[in-house]
Amino acid sequence: MDASLGYAGCAACLGLAAIGSSIGCYIAGAASHGAMAKVDEGHGKFIGMSAAPSSQTIYGIVLMFVLIGKVNAGAGLGLLAIGVFCGLAIMTSGILQGRVAATGIQASTKKPEVFGKCFAAVGIVESFALFAMVGGLIIAGGIGT
Repeated sequence: MDASLGYAGCAACLGLAAIGSSIGCYIAGAASHGAMAKVDEGHGKFIGMSAAPSSQTIYGIVLMFVLIGKVNAGAGLGLLAIGVFCGLAIMTSGILQGRVAATGIQASTKKPEVFGKCFAAVGIVESFALFAMVGGLIIAGGIGT
């Protein structure tokens, strides 16, 4: 039973992160399509910004690999908690990053010079996914030692 909880935590951190990435990329991608219809050039930068939330899945994968190595340490409930709570934080970051990217894309259709500045907010929102992943890695590092 304990191992099952541990594996559930592994699945949760990856699954939740991927859900957040997909929703975030959808939100920003939809804005990107609208922007491409309004402007004649510079479409690549819109696509690049709309892909930013995909990195949250990478954070979920990294955390999952660390958690899966701890499954046999007898801390299934702890791994489940790490996976769920860190996964929720990473998921939320992906969704909100998509929303921030969408507004950055929309703003840069009217004022192309603000595009680079809009990436600052995209990066700030992403940092919370990194904090959640690092926190999960630190907590998981104490399991089985």
